[in-house]
Amino acid sequence: MTKITLIGNKLAVTDNEFVYMGPVAECDECKFKKMCHGNLEKGVKYKITEVRATTHPCSIHSEGVKVVEVIPSELNINIESKKALEGLTISHKDVSCDNVLCENYLYCKPQIESGKYKILSVLNTKVKCPLGNSLKRVLIKPIKEE
Repeated sequence: MTKITLIGNKLAVTDNEFVYMGPVAECDECKFKKMCHGNLEKGVKYKITEVRATTHPCSIHSEGVKVVEVIPSELNINIESKKALEGLTISHKDVSCDNVLCENYLYCKPQIESGKYKILSVLNTKVKCPLGNSLKRVLIKPIKEE
């Protein structure tokens, strides 16, 4: 489902992806707050499908913001191997790890909201965990609860 939102001019490129993390304090008084934040769900990764010509001023983005169309995007994450089954619906919970220097850290702690996700596919990526966890990389998509 396509959604309309605003994003910084430098970031407004077709096929760019971002994880929406919510508004910051500077957004509270902005007249564009509802358009910028009203359609997006915190922790969901979005892909820009179209960039429109319209630009608006923004106190966060020095070059302003553009109107863009976005769709929820798939996301690669690491999960326990025993849960890595294509088509399975999972409740996301980060892998327990504090090793920010690990090459897998961002896949184990992807900064997405806890919630329900569907495993679209199990990827053929070797995941070597320094802690010895048995992990698989999977492609997931959020399941919107009605």
